[in-house]
Amino acid sequence: MDARAISLVRASFKAVAAVEGGPEKLTSSFYAILFARNPEARDFFPAAMDVQRDRLVSAIAHVVDQLEELDRVLPFLAQLGRDHRKYGVTDAHYTAVGNALISALEQFAGTELWTDDVDSAWREAIAVIAGAMMDGANADEGPPMWHGTVVDHIRVLDDVSIVRLQLDQPMDYSAGQYVSVSIPSRPRMWRYLSPAIPANAEGQIEFHVRRVSGGWVSPAIVANTAIGDRWTLGSPLGSMTRHTAAEGRDRLLIASGTGIAPIRAQLMEMASRTDNARVHLFVAGKYPCDLYDLPTLLHIASTNPWLSVVGIVESEEDPWWYMHDGHHFDTAPIVGQIGQTVAEFGRWEGRDIQIVGSPSMINTTKFRLQAGGVDLSSVHHDPW
Repeated sequence: MDARAISLVRASFKAVAAVEGGPEKLTSSFYAILFARNPEARDFFPAAMDVQRDRLVSAIAHVVDQLEELDRVLPFLAQLGRDHRKYGVTDAHYTAVGNALISALEQFAGTELWTDDVDSAWREAIAVIAGAMMDGANADEGPPMWHGTVVDHIRVLDDVSIVRLQLDQPMDYSAGQYVSVSIPSRPRMWRYLSPAIPANAEGQIEFHVRRVSGGWVSPAIVANTAIGDRWTLGSPLGSMTRHTAAEGRDRLLIASGTGIAPIRAQLMEMASRTDNARVHLFVAGKYPCDLYDLPTLLHIASTNPWLSVVGIVESEEDPWWYMHDGHHFDTAPIVGQIGQTVAEFGRWEGRDIQIVGSPSMINTTKFRLQAGGVDLSSVHHDPW
């Protein structure tokens, strides 16, 4: 795409996003058009569409922001195409989705904004997106999905569970990636979870799941997962792995809550190597009990001198509802806000940096690091 077409796509999408309720209205219109024209497509989606609509807006926004650097966004789109194989999506469905999105954009924008040039630019962008997804899907010779049996469920906190599964066949993923997961009590409600251990030939996999208030899937996982449950997993996604770091370059890893899972998998993978650069890990939680995996991380650090681990909490005391014995950390966590604490801890220029947590935590931490002199091009986080 040329610069003018990219500018038209970006400007028109920003105009939609700037209107109050614009993204929600756009996605509602898109799905209404898609299902009216292609009723069979409705079976791909859950009954409750709120999360699906949010994901669509996030995916479009991420791609629109990256159109000048297609080399960076094309692998992301190819991964999405591979992941969509689990739905039974065909090339014809991509065409139907593209046409429905064009109709929804045109309907929302109106004749004044939706010119022939804007229409042409969006059709070019959608052709790039659909082409990359189809190429990714058609090139994948692996299974469209994996099935696994729950073999362990540990409720480490009232709102956090560790779930271990035995897959029917091993999944080849890079430590730091994430997969879409469907559980039996919430069919067609796919949620993204990051494996907390590296891929292995035995097909073992582990997830750390925090209950999200008002969520459909995470509360069911935390409260109701039982040994013997059968889960379905989609293809691995994401580029936030140790391979994103330049060879020999020191790394700064920052995680909050269950965001430690993809970082933990990378550290376990790195611990099996002998040529690692220095790694500084900061793991944060609101309360000491939120650092449930800190002992494991400190154990890895104790036998790997290239790794240093620092815990951060906002409160020195556990909440009243936490009924277990107090934590006994070898080194007391620092009390403070994660972004500010990390930024003030040292100078991080020249590091490869990964951040995993909520969108607000990621944005605040990036702001603090940038204010401390860090070039944001060295900071990595997944769009979802």
